[in-house]
Amino acid sequence: MSDLQQLIPASDYMKKNLGIFAAPLEAYLNYGYALLVIAGADEEVSEAEFNWVLNHMHMVGTPQEVIKKYKTFDYKNADLENILSKITVEGSNWSQSRTLLYHSIQVSRADGNYSPEEQKAVKKLAKLLKVEDDIAFALNRLVETEEAVTALRKALLQTEVLA
Repeated sequence: MSDLQQLIPASDYMKKNLGIFAAPLEAYLNYGYALLVIAGADEEVSEAEFNWVLNHMHMVGTPQEVIKKYKTFDYKNADLENILSKITVEGSNWSQSRTLLYHSIQVSRADGNYSPEEQKAVKKLAKLLKVEDDIAFALNRLVETEEAVTALRKALLQTEVLA
């Protein structure tokens, strides 16, 4: 078994929220790569987008040696379809397509600029993953709603001053 096929136990977050128990190192690597390709559709992965990827991949238990590779990844010339083919997990009824689309929307909005190029890349990803248009639309609205709820919570708990 190559190092990339080595199974990594899932984090508590992945077990609780996604029903994933383990994934190969290669899946962690390529999931992050896919997020960077989508976030970089506007020719730049902003600092906020890159930090979102790093924080998310850390939260799901991605090993540090994988996270380091994100810093040198050439997202502008990557083959998204090839990357997607390398994302597999163990013991799950996980919806890879919907979850990856959801996270792609989140990372693309992380810098407050969900550019037309990023929106187009998200739509292309939905087609590649065979996510129905109504589900893709609902996932976009879910992310918008979550952002609004976060802003409301910050205002109510006085962790953010309203302008």
